Amino acid sequence: MPSPLQLKFVLSAPSVGQLPETPGEVAFVGRSNVGKSSLINSLANRKQLALVSNTPGRTQLINLFVLPSGATVVDLPGYGYAAVPGRIKQGWGAMIEGYLLDREDLEQTFILVDGEIGPTKLDLQMLDWSRANGIPHTIVATKMDKVRSAKRPTRKKELAAACQLETGDIVWVSSSTGVGIDDLRSLVLSHLTAGRH
Repeated sequence: MPSPLQLKFVLSAPSVGQLPETPGEVAFVGRSNVGKSSLINSLANRKQLALVSNTPGRTQLINLFVLPSGATVVDLPGYGYAAVPGRIKQGWGAMIEGYLLDREDLEQTFILVDGEIGPTKLDLQMLDWSRANGIPHTIVATKMDKVRSAKRPTRKKELAAACQLETGDIVWVSSSTGVGIDDLRSLVLSHLTAGRH
């Protein structure tokens, strides 16, 4: 069954200035191995839309996907992967910050956190920076299938507390099992519809 989030890859760009105008946009950001590409594929119900790699840090540009409505979804480079040279990592930081600060059509940023291990220091820095700069954002906890069901209530409380949020403020998903994907897809679509002026 086709997803209501029918995405088509448009382009990869090294900076926000090279992106086309859009009636509304959401962006996904997170650490390199948090499962960003897999999540975008699950939302679109397409296996090879966003390239999934066994090597974290492969998304090195701003990747843009478009819906039939013209609204867009952005996959930002992952941050914090140790095997990437320092100067490239610094470039990614500038690229991500430049995009988030300067993209006027951005309706919502989805900050992905690994649900199995919880937010890392880098995730919390990203969250603090987003709050300080007034970037609208939602926390998405990925890989919930990797948390044993008996431990999930505790894991959810710990993760939410670390992010200074309530458990209900976080979207809990698993690309492998499909848990929470419909809820997140509806949320993405609601932001993109709201953005159409």
